[in-house]
Amino acid sequence: MSDPVGKLPSELDQLPDRDTEETAEWAASLDAVAKAAGTRRAEYLLRRTLQHAEAAGLALPKLLETDYVNTIPTAAEPEFPGDEEMEAKITAWNRWNAAAMVTRGSKYGVGGHIATFASAAWLYETGFQHFFRGKEADGSGDQLYIQGHASPGIYARAFLDGRISEQQLDNFRQEAGGNGLPSYPHPRRLPWLWEFPTVSMGLGPLSAIYQARFNRYLQNRSIKDTANSHVWAFLGDGEMDEPESTAALALASRERLDNLTFVINCNLQRLDGPVRANFRVVQELEAQFRGAGWNVIKSLWGSAWDELFQLDTTGALVRRLREVPDAQFQTYATRDVAYIRQHFFGANAELVQLAGVLSDAKIAECFHSSRGGHEPRKVYAAYKAALEHKGAPTVILAQTVKGYTLGAGFESKNANHQMKKLTIDEFKDMRDLLGLPIPDSAFADGQVPYGHPGADSPEVQYLNERRAALGGPAPARKVKQVALPAPADRSFAPLLKGSGKQEMATTMAFVRLVKDLMRDKETGKRWVPIVPDEARTFGMESLFPSAGIYSPLGQTYEPVDRDQLMYYKEAKDGQILNEGITEAGAMADFIAACTSYATHGEPMIPFYIFYSMFGWQRTADQMWQLADQLGKGFIVGATAGRTTLTGEGLQHADGHSHLIASTNPASLNYDPAFAYEIAVIVKDGLRRMYGEQPEDVFYYLTVYNEPKVQPAMPEGVEEGILKGLYRFNTAADLAEAAPAADAPKVQLMASGTAIHWILEAQKLLAADWNVSADVWSATSWGELRRDALECDEALLRGEVRTPYVTRALEGAQGPVLAVSDWMRQVPDQISQWVEQDYTSLGTDGFGLSDTREGARRHFGVDAQSIVVAALAQLARRGEVPASAVKEARERYGL
Repeated sequence: MSDPVGKLPSELDQLPDRDTEETAEWAASLDAVAKAAGTRRAEYLLRRTLQHAEAAGLALPKLLETDYVNTIPTAAEPEFPGDEEMEAKITAWNRWNAAAMVTRGSKYGVGGHIATFASAAWLYETGFQHFFRGKEADGSGDQLYIQGHASPGIYARAFLDGRISEQQLDNFRQEAGGNGLPSYPHPRRLPWLWEFPTVSMGLGPLSAIYQARFNRYLQNRSIKDTANSHVWAFLGDGEMDEPESTAALALASRERLDNLTFVINCNLQRLDGPVRANFRVVQELEAQFRGAGWNVIKSLWGSAWDELFQLDTTGALVRRLREVPDAQFQTYATRDVAYIRQHFFGANAELVQLAGVLSDAKIAECFHSSRGGHEPRKVYAAYKAALEHKGAPTVILAQTVKGYTLGAGFESKNANHQMKKLTIDEFKDMRDLLGLPIPDSAFADGQVPYGHPGADSPEVQYLNERRAALGGPAPARKVKQVALPAPADRSFAPLLKGSGKQEMATTMAFVRLVKDLMRDKETGKRWVPIVPDEARTFGMESLFPSAGIYSPLGQTYEPVDRDQLMYYKEAKDGQILNEGITEAGAMADFIAACTSYATHGEPMIPFYIFYSMFGWQRTADQMWQLADQLGKGFIVGATAGRTTLTGEGLQHADGHSHLIASTNPASLNYDPAFAYEIAVIVKDGLRRMYGEQPEDVFYYLTVYNEPKVQPAMPEGVEEGILKGLYRFNTAADLAEAAPAADAPKVQLMASGTAIHWILEAQKLLAADWNVSADVWSATSWGELRRDALECDEALLRGEVRTPYVTRALEGAQGPVLAVSDWMRQVPDQISQWVEQDYTSLGTDGFGLSDTREGARRHFGVDAQSIVVAALAQLARRGEVPASAVKEARERYGL
């Protein structure tokens, strides 16, 4: 018998049935239940059967969604080990001071957020009292990714434990005086407290996953024992809409990162309203995480709901909870009991009957405040279960009320994210609700007071005892600087002496340098090569068999190229992080490795290499995260420039990454032209980032895939390479006939691969036009500008300093023509400090597919175009006839 038209056979239809009679009996039983007890009973039995099968380890597809109830029922909750009354007092003080600091700051117009911490207070406090390990035990502790908008609550706790003063609380969001507190978790602004910047939503969860993965990397490579470190990421349910938030869920599951827990505060509200107004975000997230292989724990309802669930003998309540959308639950939290009776319980006769035995007080308690995220016993049970679960990461979906305890004017209001203050009367109501001993007289001046029970109070003693038992304060960032020895000079020597007659792209020169550095006995193991899946494009395949590609499973297969010298080798202790097609994931790897010196006391030397077009353009927000987190390492934009990547076209043609990179104060940006420049820059970068006096900077290098003969390093150019500019040669150095001594003069300046265009132009100017051109290598337009800006700032302080670029060009005759494979704004960064006439050529506009020669002629940056532009400069100065410009255009076919 054939299938009905349009119906495809299921997987089970294609499997042999060795006992069709038994199968028919199971189907008949299900039909009988549905007929006799109804379809709901049949659905219930099937769900329970699948749950039982999953628990028994049977190889069946998982249920992606469970009922809208707590994963851990009240009867199964473990004994709570703390003093609930004492912890409630501590939490009350922190709630109060978090709200007070934001309200007091509002008079200065600096803003702040109150509602997020109010909803999540117990999610944090339970962790701080019982789970989060500090750094005073083994130096690493746990890694805490705090939700950015909850920062006032963390400051309030640090005030309670004595790490922050009342004056600092009053300077929340007022940092200019030097004694303030940053708005959000910013390690660069408050480096003793914050470890991870998280307020750029979506980056926190992505980074947390790769941090947990990097912890395992350090463990498997025997660099640091991180077995006791756990990563906790606190997230908002609205934040999970950011694509980065869920981009790496499968990685965490695939690599069995049971050292990772997401805690998602499901208050059902995003910044402007409900998260899933017409749907249910908790169920959606459960399905998403379970589908990705995570362990999911839902903590939705407080203990007040126990009575309701016990009375729900028909399942009507559970079904109703599963169908009510987020926006309606938000409304229930703000409406009176009559409304709830009508709109929730009035849905069917079974619920009407259930509500008939419930008091108004019970209904109000359940719908207005009783949530799993507000009860320490339920939060403790969820956290304990998360730590005990092995083989997969865990996500805890904890339901809360946004603005909880802040009063009717705040709780569950759509606008509460933008509400910055409470009135004095609202504070008094909050005081009474929390039971805090703050007298009315404390409000006499019309200002809400901070509250503190005293350094010797039972609350503070309890808090400090709990933190001492867990390894010290948290969150906390502690850096014990470990200087790395400088690598031996022999690693740099091959690049310094040049390539002879052999052509070599600067991309390959960089890879060869790093390969040699990875052999260094002292620091070689600390290099972390990171690449998003195109290592062969950048000539890194030689690292595969020697360094190995990191995989916690090792290599469970025989690689197809095992008989080749450069075969694909994965290993549990592999050094390379070859991430697949995810620049965001590779960048998250890079951040974890760049900050290992602080997180784990183990300095690592990562280099992240990628198509330059897909670096700063795609993940610039993460570059700022890296800077905020004080990361150190080398970012390498390979196949750089608008015209060097032949044939790929617009989407691969990078002409602007240096401009974007120049906006980041922590990024030192270099566009080296020659292999020896790379050697000098990397050597100095290792000194600056990992030496005796390490700086909180990172390097951005662009390298090219165009093979060229690499010259040996001239004498005395190291300073110029590092500062950004030096004279490579003069017209007098030309092997062919040099121009006359009184010939017009021009200064040709270029970075990266453009150096070769101006070298050719130098020859044409001398041979065809009797123009004397000096050639300058501009290794860093950005560093030249940084130095000049510092000189300008010094002038405001009464110090007279001359910018390096001005000094370097002092006495250079003729106009300056700057050329690069970037848009003109890149070299134009230095124009105001160049005393000579200055103009530039670049690759503005969109890229295109063509040969290198065709693309360069299109953008007007090839040697012939440079000659015409130089003659035009000289003609404007009256140093060559105007007719020479037209003649040159015609001669070169422009």
